[in-house]
This record gives sequence, structure tokens and C-alpha cells, in this order.
Amino acid sequence: YQYLSRYKRKENLDLFTFVSGRVEGTEKDCLECLMEFCQRSNPSWTELSNFTHFLNFQLRKCENSVFCSPVAGIEFRGF
Repeated sequence: YQYLSRYKRKENLDLFTFVSGRVEGTEKDCLECLMEFCQRSNPSWTELSNFTHFLNFQLRKCENSVFCSPVAGIEFRGF
């Protein structure tokens, strides 16, 4: 949700670092955001769960990538 809400507001994600345990928005805001980005009309809980698990997996890979580190981010802006 932290990434998606910032992406929706067109914030620079290169400068953002995920913080576990940080509470942002309400449960309703989170669910609405997930449903919007899930790209399914009337998604089931299973579809939302699969979407969030896949997204989290991809974001973890990105956060751990040397190409997405703050140091390399200067050279690979937007990568």
C-alpha cells in the first residue's frame, strides 16, 4: 500500500524506502487502492491476496537489487 499510494499520487518512488510496521491510511483506503491496481472488476479475496503476494515479492526483489540502491540510483534514475 505504501508504494501504490505514492505511485498514485505521482511521488518519486526512487526516494522512498518501505518501513515495515508503518501505518498509513485506513483499512478502507488500502482496500480501495488494492482494488484499483488489481485491475479486476469485483475481485475475490483470493485474487487480491495473490496480487498483494506477487507485488510484495517483486518489490522485495527490487529493494534488494544493487541497481535500485540509493548509490546506484543516481546513475540509474527511474530504473
